[in-house]
Amino acid sequence: MKTIGRIIGLALLSGIAFTSYGKEIQKMTDMKNPGVKDGKLQLTTEWDKIFPKSDKVDHCKVTFHNRFGITLAADLYKPKNAKGKLPAIAVSGPFGAVKEQSSGIYAQQLAERGFLTIAFDPSFTGESGGTPRFVASPDINTEDFSAAVDYLSNRPDVDPERIGIVGICGWGGMAINAAAIDTRIKATVAVTMYDMTRVTANGYNDADDNPQARRKLRQTLNAQRTKDYAAGYYELAGGVIDPLPADAPQFVKEYYDHYKTKRGYHPRSLNSNRGWNKTSAISFLNAKLLAYAGEIESPVMVVHGEKAHSRYFGETAFKMLKGDNKELVIVPDAVHCDLYDNMKLIPFDRIDGFFRKYLGTK
Repeated sequence: MKTIGRIIGLALLSGIAFTSYGKEIQKMTDMKNPGVKDGKLQLTTEWDKIFPKSDKVDHCKVTFHNRFGITLAADLYKPKNAKGKLPAIAVSGPFGAVKEQSSGIYAQQLAERGFLTIAFDPSFTGESGGTPRFVASPDINTEDFSAAVDYLSNRPDVDPERIGIVGICGWGGMAINAAAIDTRIKATVAVTMYDMTRVTANGYNDADDNPQARRKLRQTLNAQRTKDYAAGYYELAGGVIDPLPADAPQFVKEYYDHYKTKRGYHPRSLNSNRGWNKTSAISFLNAKLLAYAGEIESPVMVVHGEKAHSRYFGETAFKMLKGDNKELVIVPDAVHCDLYDNMKLIPFDRIDGFFRKYLGTK
C-alpha cells in the first residue's frame, strides 16, 4: 500500500490529473507541453573581461535556456584546431560575480588544456535573462548548471558522456547540489565554496544558529517584501562595502581588493556595484543545498585556501561526500579570494588532472 501511495503521490506532483471523466483525461493526454526557446539577449561584442584573451583558444558568446524558461548568456572557449567530440566543462561563480571575472578565468584556462568550456552568468544576473534582476535562488541557480549540461550535451563537438562542472564561491555549493540531482554530470569541482543556505540561516561560523535569530531575519526580510511591493521596485542591498571602513573584517578587505579595484571590478558585477535585492536571501533560509551530498556517486573535488575564512564550508561539504573518488585540496597560504584569480595559487594542474582522470581528453 505504501508503494501504491507513493506512485500516486509522484503522479500528482508530476501534474497528472486523476479524474473519472474519460474525455478530460484524453484531452490531457493529447495536450502538448511546448518547449522553451532562447530569448533574445543584448550581448556585448567587445572583450571586456578582467583577464587577457588567450591566443590558444577560440572564443564566442552563446545562449541557452533553463527549465524555467530563462535564457542564459555564456562565453564559450574551445581549444584552437580541436577536432571531434570534446570533454566539456561548465563554470559559474562567484556569488555576485559575472562570467567576465573568475569563472571566465577558469573556463579559458581549462580550454587551453583541452576542454571545451563555457562560463555562464546565472539567472537574473549579468547578461543573462530573468526578472526581477539581481535575485538568487537555490533551486533556479542549481538548475542553471543542469541547463548548461542540456546545452553542452546537444553540441555536435561535445561528448555528452564527458561533461563536468566547476562552481566557485557560492556556486560551489550549487555545483555540489547539481551533482547530487543530475546524473549526467560526470565530475564536479567546488572551489573556495560557500554553502549559501548555511551562511544565510546560521550566519558566519554558525554564530546565529538559533530559532530566535532566524525569526528576526525572517521578519526583516518579509517586512522588506511588503515595502518593495508597495514601492513597485526591489531595493538593493549594496555590493561590497565602499568606502572600506578601517575596522572591516579581513575577509571583507579581501573582497574589496578584488571587486572594487582594477584587479577584479566589472560594471555588470553585483558585488562590484549595488549588490543583490535585499530580499534575495529569503529562499535560502529554508533550503539545505548539501542535503543529498552523501548520495553523489560521481567524482567531486573540493578546493579551498588554507587561510580562507570560508574554509569550514568546504571541509564540511567534503565530510558529507562518500566514496574513494572524492578529493579535498587545501591550498597553502591561500585566502578565499586568492582562488578567484591568483594564477600562482589556483591549483590548475590538480584540477586539470582531476578532470583528465574522470573526463579524459583527446
